Formats: sequence, structure tokens, C-alpha cells
Amino acid sequence: MTSKNRIVGRAIAAAIVAGAAFGAAPAHAQIEIQWWHSMGGALGDWVNDLAAGFNKTQTAYKVVPVFKGGYDVSMTAGIAAFRAGQPPHIIQVFEVGTATMMASKGAIIPVAEVMKKAGVTFDPNAYVPAVAGYYTAPNGQMLSFPFNSSTPVLHYNKDAFKAAGLDPEKPPKTWPELVLTAAKLKASGHECPFASSWVSWTQLESFSAWHNVEFATKNNGFGGLDARLVFNSPLHVRHIENLANMQNQKLLVYKGRNNAADATFVSGTCAMVTGSSAMRGNIVKNAKFEAGTSTLPFYPDVPGAPQNTIIGGASLWVMSGKKAEDYKGVAQFFAYLSQPEVAAESHKRTGYLPVTKASFELTEKQGYYKANPGADVSVNQMIRKTTDKSRGIRLGNFVQIRTIIDEEIELIYGGKKSAKEGLDSAVKRGNELLERFQQANKG
Repeated sequence: MTSKNRIVGRAIAAAIVAGAAFGAAPAHAQIEIQWWHSMGGALGDWVNDLAAGFNKTQTAYKVVPVFKGGYDVSMTAGIAAFRAGQPPHIIQVFEVGTATMMASKGAIIPVAEVMKKAGVTFDPNAYVPAVAGYYTAPNGQMLSFPFNSSTPVLHYNKDAFKAAGLDPEKPPKTWPELVLTAAKLKASGHECPFASSWVSWTQLESFSAWHNVEFATKNNGFGGLDARLVFNSPLHVRHIENLANMQNQKLLVYKGRNNAADATFVSGTCAMVTGSSAMRGNIVKNAKFEAGTSTLPFYPDVPGAPQNTIIGGASLWVMSGKKAEDYKGVAQFFAYLSQPEVAAESHKRTGYLPVTKASFELTEKQGYYKANPGADVSVNQMIRKTTDKSRGIRLGNFVQIRTIIDEEIELIYGGKKSAKEGLDSAVKRGNELLERFQQANKG
């Protein structure tokens, strides 16, 4: 750990102590901090443990985690609760909801403002740049706390590889290699050689950044609300067409929307899956086989590829409408989550990216990556230098746009549309939503 990050780590720890001193309340007046989240299963256990860990450090506040369903459901519920005058203190919102939350004027308080008013030391530079930058406004103010950031990776079943005569230590790095690998897995009797979770995120959004091509204009939405979708380029069409061909040959098996394919990998049904790095916790806990992690495949004939992948997961937004004393508790909780030891343990337990640079350095110093090959794949994919085309994607109505993409991909996989027809339609329909969002948020 660098001396600068040691100082940051000590400052964070000191801030918690100092915050507890000025924010403490009598034991009988303990303030509850409502935290709405979307973490189920092993990740739900992690969230509960984080809250319990913080609650043990002081007596003034009690963080109460409440599972509110999937990301799309919880975000909608949070906004509805605000309009009804009963919002939670903290709400976990997935990355595609960022632009919508930014546009929800009056509903949220920027995390930087919360920390400043509570008198808790907060240095945005302590956080992993590629992650913190995504949740930062054009004026440099961090808007939400980068809680659980993931990135897409390739998970693969080493036991299945061995059974197919493949080297379990040499996963496919390119798309042509993945097709050949899937063919060998199929020939060995595997009914599901390859599947993909979050198809829009892995096969269009991150695919674009990984190959340093635009998903949308205006730096993928970072440059203004007048951004428009452009993921119907020849490269995108070629890729989706290749996936459709794999589907027809039963080398790829479509398992449904969102993260439906995750369970089929953990159960051993599918031998390879492109999905979130945060699957790691579930795999370690529940898989009955040896698993490996590798980088997203890329096309070797595309100049500059691979570039870098982009974040998924979610951040924590602070809702307005609470008392000043409550926000002191929120600030202390965020400072607790930022402690190198806490953040490093979260990273190791879940597969999510380390929140801070200090937590990454601590994890590395502890020898975790050497002892767990592949655990650093997500970090290495993210810490590469970004470009205007690979920084991330921040668009309005992004949740609905993803639904459109799912619909069109299913039509392509079903043979009802060609790859070009489906992507052209997704772009057209998606751009209509972007135009509406732009009109609704003028000024």
C-alpha cells in the first residue's frame, strides 16, 4: 500500500471515530438508517453482514437492510416512496439507472455533499478511478457511493474442459477460439457449451468498450442528453450474427434475460458463461466443480482490441427528505464501507471490484490473487486506460432500452429477424426513448 493510501485509510478510520463523537445520540434514541437493496442469496448475506459489522462499531445508528427485489423493481419503488414522502435513507441503484437518478431533481443528495455536511473526510481520489468516474457529475462532484461494481468476465468449468480434452488452464481468449471450444464441449456430450447473462451488458455494451467502438454517440451519453444509439455498426451486426449462428448449432444456449444464465453455470448445466465478476461468491459457495475465470473474448482482427470493459453492478444513492442527524449516520456508514480492510474483504467475498485503491493494494499484499488465480481478472480489465468510447455508458431510459434489446435479440435468436434487422430496430426504438428523455429533461 502506498503512503498516500495509508494516509487515506487512516483518515477514513479517524473520520468514523470523529463522526461517532459528534453524531452520537443516547442509546435509547438510536436512529435507524433504512437501506433498500437488491441483493439476494449469498450477496444478501454479505449485505446483512456489512450492516451488522457497522452497527457493532457504534450505538448511535442502526443500519437496517431491506431487500426490495430486482434492481429495476427497487429503483421504481424508491422513486415512488420519495413521491409518497416515505423514502429510505439509502437505495441501491444499478448502473443503468444512473442518468435517471441524476435527472431526479430534489429526490437525491450527492454523496459528496452528504459527507461534507456530516464533517466526514471524503476523498474521491481514494476510489478506483474507472468506477468513481462513472458516478461523478460533469462538475466533478461524486453523486453516489460506488458500492458494488462488477464487470463482465468469462467463467468456465475446468472439469468440463478436462472431460472434453481441453486444457483447463487455457480458456478461450478470442471469439473464434470460444466457438472451437464450444464445439469440443458439445462433441464431448455437453448440452450447453456456452450461455450468456445480461445479454445487452455483456454482448453489446461491454463488447463495444472492449473493442473501443461506440455504443452511443456523445461519448456514450457522457457528453450530453442528445446522445443516440449506434450499436448497429458492421462489427456489432457481425457479432450478433455469429451468436445467432452459435445458437442454431447449439453451441450457445439462450437461457433468458437478465442473469438467468448464472444458475445454469453454477449448477454445471452450462460449461461457459459470460456474466458478472460478482458471480464468484455464488460459484465458490455452491458450485460442485472447479471453476476458472478469464477475460471477455474479443475479435483479434479489430484494431486496438481489447481495450477495457465497463462497470456493472450498482451504487448507493442518498435520498432526500430526512433529518440532518440521519445523514451523519449515512456518512459514517459509507466511511465504514470504505475502510481498506472492510472493502478488501467485500471484494474477496463477492467478486465485485475493490471500492478503493487502498483495498486493492491490501488484497494484493495479502497474497489473495496469487492464491486465487483469476480473481484479479475483473480488476485488470477495468484498470486499463479508458477512451471516450470505453469510459462507460450513461443514458436516460436505459432500463427500457435494455428491455428493447432483449426483445430484439430474442427475435434474432428465434430466426424471426436477421441480426441487422434486429439491431436496426433496437437502435430506432431506443433512440425514440432517448429523444423523449431529452425533451423531458431540458434545462
